[in-house]
Amino acid sequence: MIKNEPLVAENASIGNSPKQLFEIHEANKNIAIYQRDTSGLKQELENLTGQKIEFRKSGTPGQIVDALKEYLTAFPFETSAIRADIEFLLNVFQKVSESETFKVFFATINNNMCRRFHTDVNDLRLLCTYIGEGTLWLPEENLNRNALDSMKDNENIVKDESMIGKVSSGDVAILKGCIYPAEGTRAVVHRSPTIEESGRERLLLRIDTEEFMTSL
Repeated sequence: MIKNEPLVAENASIGNSPKQLFEIHEANKNIAIYQRDTSGLKQELENLTGQKIEFRKSGTPGQIVDALKEYLTAFPFETSAIRADIEFLLNVFQKVSESETFKVFFATINNNMCRRFHTDVNDLRLLCTYIGEGTLWLPEENLNRNALDSMKDNENIVKDESMIGKVSSGDVAILKGCIYPAEGTRAVVHRSPTIEESGRERLLLRIDTEEFMTSL
């Protein structure tokens, strides 16, 4: 059983204001979740359901927003609200990360992506699942990091399946990765929801800091 509502956990900062996302920088936090009402996006998201979307762009927020606007003009219905929401999240993430350039991925997902619980090799990442199931994450007290580090399977990593957290559809999460520049950082352990076998789809927004991505 997976909790549809975010759990109360020491490593998570959860609330109904975008200011919640800035708490990702606290030493004991590795995931910050902004719970929000996305009913204003309902009509546009219904129109986008079933569409094959794949938008990738790197650059400044302005360059990304311009490219997104051009990309979305290909669809025969209004997309201004979803575009404005992505621009808003990009600007919030810029303030949280203090980065200048980013790598954005906005796409329809129909596979399981990352089936195993894992950590990311990055500093910070923003995720928002507009349609479908959101990202799964673990409270620190519900994971065995020795099993994680020794590449064992989810059954060994997760102590209690009923204590797996799920980011709700439309909510925004910022995840701390294993190269976050602070001593003693513990990256959040998470995975994608399993959807491939059921034929379900997700509409996912992922934003990474481009400075890190180009330094690989």
